[in-house]
Amino acid sequence: MQTVTIRAAGGELNPLIPHPVEMVLALVFFGILFLLVKKFVVPSFEATFAERTQAIEGGLAAAETKQAEADAKLAELEQQLADARHEAARIREEAREQGAQIVAEMREQAQAEASRIVDAGKTQIEAERQQAVISLRSEVGALATGLAGRIVGESLDDEARQSRVVERFLAELEAQSGSGVN
Repeated sequence: MQTVTIRAAGGELNPLIPHPVEMVLALVFFGILFLLVKKFVVPSFEATFAERTQAIEGGLAAAETKQAEADAKLAELEQQLADARHEAARIREEAREQGAQIVAEMREQAQAEASRIVDAGKTQIEAERQQAVISLRSEVGALATGLAGRIVGESLDDEARQSRVVERFLAELEAQSGSGVN
């Protein structure tokens, strides 16, 4: 092959200007390489890009679905928490009411017990007073009959007479104490 070299005006080769054959060969090889890349390499790149795009879009859709599920679950948990808080407040209120009711019942029981004790005490005091009055009447009666017998000079051992004298004496004492108070 013969090489044609283009020489510059002074006869030297110009390194900036390529040979026309080299330019044609470069264009042919570039065209062949372009067609090969376009036919074999570009479709596989495009298929890979399409797969990646689908995978990314599927991942985004799955992420959106998971986010929606998580939001729904969060809303459900918040509702359960609110329900639990309401239930706790209701239970506290019921406990408060039961406590107040128990306190009221205990007060009623204590007042009833106090009233019962007071009534029992009054009954016992009245019984003891009655016993004391009976005991005093018999003692006062015995003393009065003994004293009256000494004053009168005769024996007042008769039971009926003795009780009449005692009753009359006590009635006079009560009349004197009643008029002395007024």
